Amino acid sequence: MTIINFAAKLLLLSSFTLSSFVGFAAEPKRVIAVDLLIFGGTVVTMDKERRLIEDGAVAIKGDKITAVGTRAEITKNYKAKKTINAAGKVVIPGLINTHTHIPMTLFRGIADDLDLQEWLTKYIFPAEAKNVDEAFVRAGTRLGLAEMIRGGTTTYCDMYYFEDAIADETKKAGMRGVLGETIIDFPVPDNKTFDAGIAYAERFIRKWQNDPLIVPGVAPHAPYTVSREHLLAARSLSDKLNAPLLIHLAEASTETEFIQQKYNGMRPVEFVESIGFLSDKTIAAHVIHANEKELDILKSRGVGIAHNPQSNMKLAAGVAPVPMMLLKDMAVGLGTDGAASNNDLSMWEEMDTAAKLHKVNSGDPKVLTAEQAFEMATIRGARALHLEKITGSLEAGKRADIVIVDFDNLHQTPFYNIFSHLVYATKAADVRTVIINGRIVMLDRRLHTLDENAIKRDANAYRTKIINRLRN
Repeated sequence: MTIINFAAKLLLLSSFTLSSFVGFAAEPKRVIAVDLLIFGGTVVTMDKERRLIEDGAVAIKGDKITAVGTRAEITKNYKAKKTINAAGKVVIPGLINTHTHIPMTLFRGIADDLDLQEWLTKYIFPAEAKNVDEAFVRAGTRLGLAEMIRGGTTTYCDMYYFEDAIADETKKAGMRGVLGETIIDFPVPDNKTFDAGIAYAERFIRKWQNDPLIVPGVAPHAPYTVSREHLLAARSLSDKLNAPLLIHLAEASTETEFIQQKYNGMRPVEFVESIGFLSDKTIAAHVIHANEKELDILKSRGVGIAHNPQSNMKLAAGVAPVPMMLLKDMAVGLGTDGAASNNDLSMWEEMDTAAKLHKVNSGDPKVLTAEQAFEMATIRGARALHLEKITGSLEAGKRADIVIVDFDNLHQTPFYNIFSHLVYATKAADVRTVIINGRIVMLDRRLHTLDENAIKRDANAYRTKIINRLRN
């Protein structure tokens, strides 16, 4: 072989090797197609590391979050049919309202400045008897859904009557709901006997189970309104259908006195534990009058707790031992209660109130921080509803329940600490965009699934009906 031929072959081989290497290195990384990309805002993940991602991004495909990270890494690896520029805003998990009675928006302001028992027995129960039917429930539910979505709530837990109608309206609005059909030991608007109520609850649960948005359950009202036998029947139904078991528990001193007199000195939590009512599907609202021993019982049973600071304050029901619950790492979230005892459904107000109430009650300004209050409205609230595997934080694989909050208003200026601003400065009106289960339900303050003007007309028409009926 001549020197010239050898050189030519060497050049050919080198050219092939170089071109092969260049071709391999230049092969573009596959860009993943998603449905929605939110980018540019500060992302508050509420994941285990509590990551705060400045100039972050969230990729969404279908009903789930595909990826969370910086804008640079997410926009490099994902492309979307639709994008939302969240620059200058904050992207948070959807807020979780762990306790309400949504149709009672139509009773907002009907009776105030009363203690719990007087408020219930002299005003609310009579008003419900004269006014509540399925049409009332639907109108009140639509009003409550619009209010909650406008305020950034993406999941709520409800106890009321005609819960099938509530589920239907909730589904139409694109909202996520843990919905319990209330059963009680006296005639109520939808069922006149306990047996009818428990049968309705079973039909309701079977109908809505496995729905992507609705988690149906059974809701015996309270230990003082439902007998021992009927509480156990509700627990049995919960076990049979693997459904949530909702109840008001340890809400007032009058409840404690009643239960102690009726059940040999046992307190409400002790009583429901003694009969085998509690389970890891139970969601207990209020839990104000509970000592450390009783909290240990609730924790051992895996009970979720809904703390309702504003309603409890307004009815002078007491202050729940939430700092102790947090020290024990219990599953405690925040709730508004119904709009008849609050009188709104703003989770921003509940966060602010919870943090401040426990400071003044304990005399310790460090006892419940802004970050802990926000946690109770998101991931810890999801734990309280036994939904932490699907919502409550912004993580790949979880449902896309996401809220974009404006951070450029006068009451938020200047900005130093994100949790301080979220809890102590932000208002419901600062919420710009809401996504639930991957669906945009509000964009730039415009509701996409509900007609606000029609909702207001219906609510005001009910006001006239309610006033006339209460006079007769």
